[in-house]
Amino acid sequence: MKDRIGYDLSGATGRSLETLEQALNELRCFIGDPVATVEKALAESPELVMGYILKAYLHLLGTEPAGPPVAQSAHKAAQRFPSNDREQLHLEAIRLLTEGRWRAAGAMLENLSIEYPRDGLALQAGHQIDFFTGDSRMLRDRIARALPAWDAAVPGYHAVLGMHAFGLEETGNYARAETEGRLSVELEPRDGWGQHAVAHVLEMQGRRRDGITWMRATPQAWSRDSFFAVHNWWHLALFHLGLDEIDEVLAVFDGPMHGQNSTVVLDMVDASALLWRLHLRGLDVRDRWEAVANHWEPVANTRNYAFNDMHAVMAFVGANRSKDADAVIGSQRSVMDSAVDNAVFIREVGHSAALAIRAFGDGNYTETVRLLRPVRSYAHRFGGSHAQRDVIDLTLMEAAARAGQHSLALALRAERGLIGSASF
Repeated sequence: MKDRIGYDLSGATGRSLETLEQALNELRCFIGDPVATVEKALAESPELVMGYILKAYLHLLGTEPAGPPVAQSAHKAAQRFPSNDREQLHLEAIRLLTEGRWRAAGAMLENLSIEYPRDGLALQAGHQIDFFTGDSRMLRDRIARALPAWDAAVPGYHAVLGMHAFGLEETGNYARAETEGRLSVELEPRDGWGQHAVAHVLEMQGRRRDGITWMRATPQAWSRDSFFAVHNWWHLALFHLGLDEIDEVLAVFDGPMHGQNSTVVLDMVDASALLWRLHLRGLDVRDRWEAVANHWEPVANTRNYAFNDMHAVMAFVGANRSKDADAVIGSQRSVMDSAVDNAVFIREVGHSAALAIRAFGDGNYTETVRLLRPVRSYAHRFGGSHAQRDVIDLTLMEAAARAGQHSLALALRAERGLIGSASF
C-alpha cells in the first residue's frame, strides 16, 4: 500500500494508513497528540513499520530522558516485520540516534532524502537533528535539495516551506526566510514551525513591534492544542523584553508560557531562558525560579544533551540551589570522555557554558567572562538557534560590566549596535 505521497508502506492497511497520515500531520504542525495517534495506527496494524519509525522519532527528538528506551523498543518491534529500502534507512537512523550518534543519524537521513525527497518525515527528523547539532547550513540545505520535488499540490508542502524558512533565517537570508515562512502559515495557519520561522526573522532584525503584531494576530491558530506553543509564546515574550515591557513579559511567562507548569524538557528550556534574561537585568524573579528548578530536578542529571544542561544550571542558580547546579556540572564531567556526540557538545561548549552560569551566580563575573569569551564564536556546536544562543552573549556582556571590564562591555554593546541603549 502507498501513502499519500506515493511511497510504499510495509504492513499498512486502509485504516492504519489514514491514522498514520493523521499522526504525521500532527507532527508537521506540532499539534494534537501524535504519540497517541501513532499508537492507534499500530493497534490497527501491528505490522506497520512506518508506525514504529514515527513512534521512535517522537520519543527521540524531544530530548526527553525517558525517550530513548521507548524508541529502542519501537526499533526492535519494527525489525520483526518485512520492510522496504526507505524504511530500513529510517531504522538505521533511529539506531544511530538511540546510540547518541546524532550527526551520523543526520547523515543517514541526508542520504535518505536525496533518494526519497518527498519523504516529509525524513526531512523533518533530519531538520530537527540539524537544529540539535547546531548545523545551520544543513538546516537550510537539507530542505533546499528536496524543494524541487514539492509544490502546493503535495500534502505537507507548508511544512517543507516552514523548515526551509527557518534554515534560511539561521543562515542570514532574512528576506526570503520571511517570505517563505509567511507563505507556510498562509497555506496552513496551524503550522507552528512556520510561525516560529518568521518570529526568528523578526527577532534577528530587531523588529520587535512587527514581531508582537505577528504573534498576537492569530494565537488561536498557532497555540491551540499545540505542543510547540510554549516556544512561540517565548518568542512573543522576547519581543516585549526588547521593548522593556516587563509587565507584558511576566504576563506571558505566568500565563501561557509557564502557567500550566509544564515538565516537558524543551518547555523548561524556554522557561529558564526567559527568566535568565530577566535575572541579567537584576530583576527579582526568585519565586518563579523555584517552580522551574523543581521541574528540572528529576531530569537534570541525565547527561543526554548539553544545551539542556546549561538551562538546568540557570534554574538552579536562579533558585540559589548550588548543590543541584554542581550536580549537573558533575554529571557532565562523567560523560565527557565517552563516544556519544553529546560528549563532544559538552567538551566544546556545554561544560564551559554551565560553569560560566554557575560562576555568574556566585558573583564571580571575571570567571564568567573568562569561560564564555572563547566559546561564544562556536557556541553553535552544542545546538540551538541564534536567538537561543544569544543568552551566552547577553551573559558575557553583563558579566563584563559587573566585573569592571568596561572596555569589553562597551565593545560588546557596540558589536550589537546598542551604544546608548539601556536595553538588551
